[in-house]
Amino acid sequence: MNILLIGSGGREHALAWKIKQSPLCERLVVAPGNPGIAGVVECRDIKATDVMGLIGLAREIRADLVVVGPESALAEGIADACASANIPCFGPSRKAAQLETSKAFTKGICARYNIPTALSETFDNVAEAREFLKTYDPPYVIKADGLAAGKGVAISPDFQDGVAEIEAMLGGRYGAASSHIVIEEFMTGEEASIFALCDGETATIFGWAQDHKRAFDGDTGPNTGGMGTYSPAPVVTPELLEIVRRDILEPTMAGMKAEGMPYKGVLYAGVMVEYGQPRLVEYNARFGDPECQVLMLRLKSDIVPYLVAAARGALRNLPPPEWHKDAAVCVVYAARGYPDSPIPGSLIRGADQDFGRDVTVFHAGTSRDEKGQLRAAGGRVLNICARGPSIREARDRAYEALAGIDWPGGFYRRDIAWRAL
Repeated sequence: MNILLIGSGGREHALAWKIKQSPLCERLVVAPGNPGIAGVVECRDIKATDVMGLIGLAREIRADLVVVGPESALAEGIADACASANIPCFGPSRKAAQLETSKAFTKGICARYNIPTALSETFDNVAEAREFLKTYDPPYVIKADGLAAGKGVAISPDFQDGVAEIEAMLGGRYGAASSHIVIEEFMTGEEASIFALCDGETATIFGWAQDHKRAFDGDTGPNTGGMGTYSPAPVVTPELLEIVRRDILEPTMAGMKAEGMPYKGVLYAGVMVEYGQPRLVEYNARFGDPECQVLMLRLKSDIVPYLVAAARGALRNLPPPEWHKDAAVCVVYAARGYPDSPIPGSLIRGADQDFGRDVTVFHAGTSRDEKGQLRAAGGRVLNICARGPSIREARDRAYEALAGIDWPGGFYRRDIAWRAL
């Protein structure tokens, strides 16, 4: 098969690494890619949001499958364009992707199909939102309705801070993404990330993990797109997976089909677990980042048949995927100033070395200068990932490898996987 993978981050590097291993993959092209991906496969400098450019590339390489990594491409309608061009696509339509691109839309789906989630209301007016805040006890959860690169969520400890967040978001902090906001009750418990492959009819559980959203040790600092993750997560039991499948995933699939927008691709359910019962925190319409990285390290099965089956509506014909017994841990190495104002351009040494069979470094936000030296070019820059017989051993291997990278311009959390340990 000829496969086009869209994206440029750590998630896409991990997907490229795994897809390339498939005996079904004859040619893999990634657009736009990054320096790490370019070390594995061919890259083309076409932005993930350039739908027509990507369709042209898919036709040029005679792509048998397009795999969509980032939500930005989905929001621009790449899956719809692939359908018009009769090219199989792993990823939902623009309408179906509203499960991620609009939190208000997802809350509506939850309400109509009895999917357990936090109580909430949606606002576009500061005064009304402020009055509603008085009906809840702190802490307050305030979310931008649209896509905000993983940064559109604020947890305010008191009323004054909550009002300030409302004013900032509705005042344009995240542009059009926060022209509407969702205010919801604060859920307690332990959060987990559960993934399902979907083909419009069927939802097949496809791995689970637990991530760390806060920037600093001890779950302090601002929310980020994710500072690290590990899999398997002890909080995810077989019993929990069955409840998520029955009460969250299947009603969502049925609801989306009933409303004329059947969901295809991967569906990432962030759930809050308390006393063994899950409630939906949010949906993402793509593999999580950095959750994807640990899933690809643990996935024993060839991923390509599952991507194809999801795109073609044939998941029921495949057995459940097989997973390595080893655990996997990913530590995100981010640029100083992330998530608010990451400092670009700093020199990174040692990331290209061979760390051994059990360690893989995925590039998330890097570039190379005219001398070929690696430099920071984003907020989350490197993903240091490792496998091991236990979460502790995998984590130790990841941190040992990280210590061998010379990057004064970066920082990382030193307590990844603390819940499991």
